[in-house]
Amino acid sequence: MSIKGVAFDYGKVICFPPEDGVKEQLADLAGMGVEAFEARRWSYRGEYDRGTILGVEYYRNMLALAGIVRDEGVLKKMVDIDTESWSRINGGTVRLMEDVKQAGLKLGILSNMPHDFLAIAREKFPVFSLPHAGIFSCESSSIKPEEKIYRDCCAALKLKPDELVFFDDMPVNIEAACSLGIRGFVWQNPETARETLRKLSIPV
Repeated sequence: MSIKGVAFDYGKVICFPPEDGVKEQLADLAGMGVEAFEARRWSYRGEYDRGTILGVEYYRNMLALAGIVRDEGVLKKMVDIDTESWSRINGGTVRLMEDVKQAGLKLGILSNMPHDFLAIAREKFPVFSLPHAGIFSCESSSIKPEEKIYRDCCAALKLKPDELVFFDDMPVNIEAACSLGIRGFVWQNPETARETLRKLSIPV
């Protein structure tokens, strides 16, 4: 089956990772050590990304499990810092996405993403208007590596799994994609991804 579409994760793929110091800022506001904060932050991220709660509630619930209470203003500041940290767009990835689209393939974004960030991204980042379809966990009510979100992506792009290539920085998400027949590759950088696509006879 020939490749007819390419989908990209957002975090650490379309955008760069958060800059140094962000973890420390958030941990300081939380009143926790960085390691303890990060462990709790990602352990309880699922429902935030799934869209069942918003950012303030996510941070409130997460801190409450550690016996910490912070007022609304501090929680909102944490959401703002978190959101801003994922706003540095990788121009090399965007150029690759544009080339994929120019080559006549379906283009998608497939990402775990909370409502708070998605609303801002759609307004401020032109890359979000580039793909034929954007599948986001908060709208799918499913998070990677759950099967549903991959099925939703294929349906939105009107492709069979083996017609789709997917890039993600997390191996567990790629393993899940491959188990469904999607051709998944762990992201390294735009140049390596471009070479991967060329080996699949995609003219980018």
